[in-house]
Amino acid sequence: MTSTVPASLTRTAEGSALQAVLLDMDGTLVDTEGFWWDVEVEVFADLGHRLETDWREVVVGGPMTRSAGYLIEVTGADIAIEELTVLLNDRFEKRIGRGVPLMPGAARLLAELSAHEVPTALVSASHRRIIDRVLDSVGRHHFALTVAGDEVARTKPHPEPYLAAAAGFGADPWRCAVIEDTATGVAAAEAAGCRVVAVPSVAPIAPAPGRAVVSSLEQVDLAFLRGLVVDE
Repeated sequence: MTSTVPASLTRTAEGSALQAVLLDMDGTLVDTEGFWWDVEVEVFADLGHRLETDWREVVVGGPMTRSAGYLIEVTGADIAIEELTVLLNDRFEKRIGRGVPLMPGAARLLAELSAHEVPTALVSASHRRIIDRVLDSVGRHHFALTVAGDEVARTKPHPEPYLAAAAGFGADPWRCAVIEDTATGVAAAEAAGCRVVAVPSVAPIAPAPGRAVVSSLEQVDLAFLRGLVVDE
């Protein structure tokens, strides 16, 4: 986990209970979920196996080890999880080497959060090497703290990544707004006690208490996020 935590959270609240915004990366901030699937298809083709489209919903948003393990199991590929993980990360890092596309509304939202000095974290199941490459493209200055999947003992859907981010800011989890695109990420954020905005990418996500569902980040701004976090 890397961080440059602001000295105080109070000046960002401006009367709201919101203390921090925690953003997922793939499929939420950057349009890369399709990249991951393409890479998985390519790597398994090299191994002599064809991936079924239905499997995409199973692996999306999950930790690398879970996705790799599942694909090995369903294809019967003769490769260890550790070796497959290296192949996938190498291929993906090469794929994003020329930059990554932001999701619609992401640039505007990041600029607004920065302008209002809202503590903002990037919380991803992707490994540090991948996050750092994406940050080179998106801009590290937008994030006071980042949490990678290979830096926590248990990654999404376990709440540890979001609990770690909240703790890094000295914030109460329930006063943090999380933006996620998959059921796996939503489960992690809600288990941590955070308020959640779901922006579904590959598979639908149903509304639920404490959870808002929108079709695009273009529907999300600071006022919207503050409205999710109110004192009881």
